[in-house]
Amino acid sequence: MVESGTKAAAIHCKSLLGERELLFGLHELPGIGWKTIRKLIQGTSSLDQLLDIGSGASPAEELGLDEVKREVLRRGFTSASIRSRLAFYEASGTQVVTVLDEAYPPLLKQTAQPPWVLYARGDIGLLQLPLLAMVGTRTPTAYGRKAAEDLSAGLARRGFGVVSGLARGIDSTAHRGALLAGGATIAVLGTGIDVAYPPENRALYAEIAARGLVLSEYPAGTPSHPGMFPQRNRIIAGLSLGTVVIEAAVRSGSLITADQALEEARDVFAVPGPISSPKSQGALALIKQGAKLVTCAEDIIEEYSSIMPQVPVQPASEAPPQLTDEENFVLQLIPLEGATLDELQAVSKLQFGHLHSLLLHLLIKKQIRQMPGSIYTLF
Repeated sequence: MVESGTKAAAIHCKSLLGERELLFGLHELPGIGWKTIRKLIQGTSSLDQLLDIGSGASPAEELGLDEVKREVLRRGFTSASIRSRLAFYEASGTQVVTVLDEAYPPLLKQTAQPPWVLYARGDIGLLQLPLLAMVGTRTPTAYGRKAAEDLSAGLARRGFGVVSGLARGIDSTAHRGALLAGGATIAVLGTGIDVAYPPENRALYAEIAARGLVLSEYPAGTPSHPGMFPQRNRIIAGLSLGTVVIEAAVRSGSLITADQALEEARDVFAVPGPISSPKSQGALALIKQGAKLVTCAEDIIEEYSSIMPQVPVQPASEAPPQLTDEENFVLQLIPLEGATLDELQAVSKLQFGHLHSLLLHLLIKKQIRQMPGSIYTLF
């Protein structure tokens, strides 16, 4: 009688977990990757056949999974562990979106290898917006930063969400441009959802989580690995109607994103740059190959006029921009004749990365200019 009751309880326990929760549970297991999950989905009528399987024979064995993966399933794919992980994410303010959910981004679902699970912090409603990716070098020129800022702000004001990878350089500028325009931006991480990388972008990560959306396909606690970033790029391209490349060298990782966009039959745009600049060669090569040359946001927007509502252009506010205390502090240190970054660092005593971020904000807010020789002057 006790044994019968125990079995009934176990069956009832399983029934409380839907297919999306079971998919999430598989995705959380170390060593169980995208292809293995596909094999398990295709080889079972329901994933609960794999749940709490103990040490006996199981569909995992019949499907040809090696002993290591079968042991991972036996030990980790349990009702208790799935509930525990779901509770962990809820407590940390992280939403879980599976490919089975209505909230899953429709364009990403159409790609060759859509993530089974996305971890999100922020407004997941942004996944339903028309999205455009913006990528480029981690060490942009003043021209590249200005192009990224203007294009991102222009797209955001017309109702597009701007997608990028939270990296240094063009990525960060694109996110900030959209935020400063009061628009939507999505940061796709190449790390676990709980890791802000690079470290100097922690404040930007927090701002995007508060006003936009941070996404990752990697569970919390996943250690960073170089191979994760190209995988991240397929999500950036897959979420987006098109990808805009700004300042990319010939072997730039940004071109991987552009290639992935092309593979998914998405649009590719490129901002032209000086023919003598190594940072322009990747974008110029894309233009030669047929990418649309763009010089302003309207060049991109006109490609989507048939799917976009007629949203009037939001003019930049005439009111003076609001500056933080630190931005005001740095602004007061810049003499009329200008100063270099090194000179400003010496007098401000701020860390290089933090000072550079403050100067970028002042550039975007049109309080200062960057002149040749990295000299900053008042606007």
